[in-house]
Amino acid sequence: MCRVVDLQQAVLVKNDECAGTLRTELAARGTTVVNLLSSPGSGKTALLEAELALAASRGVPVAALTADLATEHDAERLSRAGVPVKQVLTDGLCHLEADMLRAQLEGWLPDETRLLFVENVGNLVCPASYDLGESLRVVLASVTEGEDKPLKYPTAFGLAQLVVVTKDDIAEAAGFDEDVFRANVRQVNPGVEVVLTSARRGTGVGLMLERALAVAGGERAHRPVMARTASASGVATAFGHTHAHAHAHDGHTHTHPHAPTAGVPARSHS
Repeated sequence: MCRVVDLQQAVLVKNDECAGTLRTELAARGTTVVNLLSSPGSGKTALLEAELALAASRGVPVAALTADLATEHDAERLSRAGVPVKQVLTDGLCHLEADMLRAQLEGWLPDETRLLFVENVGNLVCPASYDLGESLRVVLASVTEGEDKPLKYPTAFGLAQLVVVTKDDIAEAAGFDEDVFRANVRQVNPGVEVVLTSARRGTGVGLMLERALAVAGGERAHRPVMARTASASGVATAFGHTHAHAHAHDGHTHTHPHAPTAGVPARSHS
């Protein structure tokens, strides 16, 4: 009998092969992918909207693809920045995968796009294992989520190439201890840059864009220790992490290795 972990490993190997192909194809056309991961309610949509608007004002050709289980609210918000935006509804799947992203880009992504920001499903568990062909992985956490977030989600933060703290304007009211948060990030991902932002005040807006443009220009992104360790140990997947856990859907609990939902393709809205 095929073990769940074997199935999951096969799924991730297949995903990484697709991600590698997508990364090569996009690089050939001059497009760099930025993968944004966070918990629900982190404020990443608000920050991304501000970053897209700034890019548009500077004449930087950017686009955004945003994924949710339901509603097109985020795409409507992001489109206010005046850049190409596409919404993907995953119909219950808790993360994007490389083949899903590749299918969504065909016939939609403008040829001149320099940066493609992918706003992943709000979840710090499932998306962490899936390479989307990105060249920069950004993990966001708001000051209201607690300083121990990096320790609770070590894979997500351990594989981040940039960590962004959001809602810094309410840090004092939330009792957020920046030093403790930074120490916890260092514990799981030594050397990764941590930046503080507030979309409401405009603090730190533009930093994510600048880092993404630097990578697009050839600067090497931070390589997390966790990724280096996985590579050295010969793990086939790009991120070296496998998991399977239970989900409750329609009143039933299912344990699965995050293989795509058969027969339920992602729906999109251009």
